[in-house]
Amino acid sequence: MSMGDVLRQFTAEIQSSALSGPIQQLSSYPAWVKELVEGTAAARAQVVQHGLFRAMCEGTLSRAAERRFLVDVWPVIVRFPQYMAQNLMKLRYGRARGHTLARKFLLQNMRVEAKHAEFWLQWAAACGVTEQDVLFARAPASTRALSHWCWHVCERESLAAGIAATNFAIEGATGEWCSLICDDGRYETRFFGSDRANAMKWLRVHARYDDSHPWEALEIVATILGADPPEREVACIRSTVAASYAHMEATLDYCLSGRDGGGDAHPYCHDCSYAPD
Repeated sequence: MSMGDVLRQFTAEIQSSALSGPIQQLSSYPAWVKELVEGTAAARAQVVQHGLFRAMCEGTLSRAAERRFLVDVWPVIVRFPQYMAQNLMKLRYGRARGHTLARKFLLQNMRVEAKHAEFWLQWAAACGVTEQDVLFARAPASTRALSHWCWHVCERESLAAGIAATNFAIEGATGEWCSLICDDGRYETRFFGSDRANAMKWLRVHARYDDSHPWEALEIVATILGADPPEREVACIRSTVAASYAHMEATLDYCLSGRDGGGDAHPYCHDCSYAPD
C-alpha cells in the first residue's frame, strides 16, 4: 500500500462517524454511550421537571423567582458562544477522530447562538426586568457556579468532555424544558401583543433547534472516543455530564427559593481536574 493510500485510509477513518444507524436513536451508539445517557437520565429529569418550570406553566411562579431566573442565568446565556470557542481552540482538523465533525458543529452552533442573548433580554423585558437589571446584577454563588463550571470544562478538559458537558448536557436539558413550556401553552397566555412574541422567542428557538443539537454533540463525543474507550475517559465524560446537570439543578433551586446554597451545594468533577478556586 502506497503512502497516499495510507493517508486516504487514515483520513476516511478519522472523518467517519461512530454511529451504526440514525443519529437520534440511542441504539445507534456504542454501548458505553447508551450506558452514559441512561445512567444520567435521572439527573437530567431533575432539571427538566424542576418545580420552577412547573410553576412557570401553572402561573404560580412568583415575580421574585422569575426575576432571579432571568437575571442570574444570564451569565451562562451570554457566555455560551465563548464556551464553544474554548472547545474550538482544541481542534486538530483532519488529524484527529471526530474533530472535523466538531469543527463544523461548533462553527454552525456559534452562528446560531449569535442572537440568543438578545432574545433573552427581550424575554426579560416582557417580564418587566430591564436590560440594566440583567447586565449589571451580581449573581450569587449558586448561579455563578454554573457559569464557572462551563468555562472550566471547556477551557481545561478534553474536547469530548467540553462538548458533552455543554452542548449535550446543558443544551439537551434546556431544549427539553423549553419544549415542555411551549407545548403546554399556558405560559404564553400571560403575555399580550408584542410582549408575547418577545417572551416566547428564546423558548421557541431552543425548543426547536435543541432537539437536534444535543444528538449531534453526542455523535461527536462518541466518534472522538470510539467504540471501546478506556474506562478513565468514559468516567470523565460521565462525571462532566452529571456535574452539568447538578449545577443546573442548584441554579434552579436558588432561583425558585432565593436561598443561596453557596459552593457547598455544587459537586465537582472528581474524575477530571476540576476543583473550586
